[in-house]
Amino acid sequence: MLARVSSACLTGIEAALVAVEVDVTSGLPAFTMVGLPDSTIRESRDRVKSAIRNAGYTFPMERITVSLAPADLRKEGAAFDLPIALGILAATGCLKREPLAGLVVLGELGLDGEVHPVRGVLPVALACRRHGVAGLLVPHGNAREASALQGLSVLPARTLREAVEWLNGERSLEPLAFDPTSLVVQPSEDEADFAEVRGQAHAKRALEVAAAGGHNVLMLGPPGAGKTMLARRLPTILPALSLEEAIEVSTVWSVAGLLPPERGLVVTRPFRAPHHTISEAGLIGGGSQPHPGEISLAHLGVLFLDELPEFPQHVLEALRQPLEDAHVVVSRASGVAAFPARFQLVGAANPCRRGCPTLEACLCTPGERERYLARLSRPLLDRLDLHLELPPVPYTELAHGQPGEPSHAIRTRVLKARAFQADRFAKLGIRQNAQMSARQVRRFCPIPPDAQRLLALAMTRLGLSARGHDRLLKVARTIADLEGQDAIAAEHLAEAIQYRGLDRWSPP
Repeated sequence: MLARVSSACLTGIEAALVAVEVDVTSGLPAFTMVGLPDSTIRESRDRVKSAIRNAGYTFPMERITVSLAPADLRKEGAAFDLPIALGILAATGCLKREPLAGLVVLGELGLDGEVHPVRGVLPVALACRRHGVAGLLVPHGNAREASALQGLSVLPARTLREAVEWLNGERSLEPLAFDPTSLVVQPSEDEADFAEVRGQAHAKRALEVAAAGGHNVLMLGPPGAGKTMLARRLPTILPALSLEEAIEVSTVWSVAGLLPPERGLVVTRPFRAPHHTISEAGLIGGGSQPHPGEISLAHLGVLFLDELPEFPQHVLEALRQPLEDAHVVVSRASGVAAFPARFQLVGAANPCRRGCPTLEACLCTPGERERYLARLSRPLLDRLDLHLELPPVPYTELAHGQPGEPSHAIRTRVLKARAFQADRFAKLGIRQNAQMSARQVRRFCPIPPDAQRLLALAMTRLGLSARGHDRLLKVARTIADLEGQDAIAAEHLAEAIQYRGLDRWSPP
């Protein structure tokens, strides 16, 4: 007999509905799968066979054919275990077929019949809502994740037997009631706080500007100057994620299998800090089956790259396109996948290879220092809006300095500046000053004559490109927003210019 169960597979961060067709006919015992399954799916025949028997049902000793349609779409993962098992039981008459209509099923089976969580349930839930599917049967560990979307009936199953008995009407399986807004509106309990940072007032001001406008930052200073400490506190002054943004971030994390099951959503700004030995595929995304990289896991959050010159040159240069386009497209023989990548890049570097505390104590020659910093190309520096030089923190600041301004006070000013930008860009589909196009820069960043003379001098002295010119104006616009000013003044532009100091030594 023939049975059909609806399921889904991932293509990038999107989900496509898949029809699992199971045909059980008389003949020599065989288990055949067609429809471009990967090795994980082909191995499911053994998991499904053991799970059905250990759940107390009879596995048919006949010819079984499983087709995954559409046949030209490559499928991967263990989420097809449960729909295949239910299809076999429906084809042999152990399961009523009517409740399976209008229901999408996902789940990995253990040999004892337990239903294990799988990755990518949130994009599947989005696909169900998009196609008008009313119900989603998922592992109990994925239930909160799928319930983040309103208007979808999410049924959690712990075991194969529990799912079969519910479909046969022998037990009740209550849809999970979960209000995702209760997570988003909760104030975050930040372990880190800017009040813990002693000294470095110039850097704290620059990070406030970066948070207000969504700008990228490069910090240059000796070891122990506070670069990592400052970077880890940047998310504490960023606005909280809205529900829409939380779902957007959680979709990427769900595909990567990193979504916290106890919450079901990522409710705080991501902070990712990969090691400098990371590969290009690990940072940008890739693999034989394209998967999201660190830049996508940092979507709507912060990507911190410590020891920036130590990263392989080709890995750093691969960042240039995502920094401009806010997304990355990964092309492989198996298909093409697009991943979001709107993140704030914070880079940190020592002034020399040995990491000497001061220039006077440095054992590197001027040529060695120049070659070390030359690993950061001019095109990459052009995309870093604020360049900060951090001096060592003096002993008096560490021993007797007063606590700095707390994060919540800085966040208040950031939120006020973001509100100005929200009003300005309400009909343009962007959120921060850093996202402005060249045309929008000309429209929203006019400068007075005295500031024009200052800008012309900075362009000549620093050798800024056209991209650097526009990014300079975007930073000036953010500084004016922090001051509550409608127009950019000369002092706003002057502050933005002094954040571009590293252009003096950058290579062509």
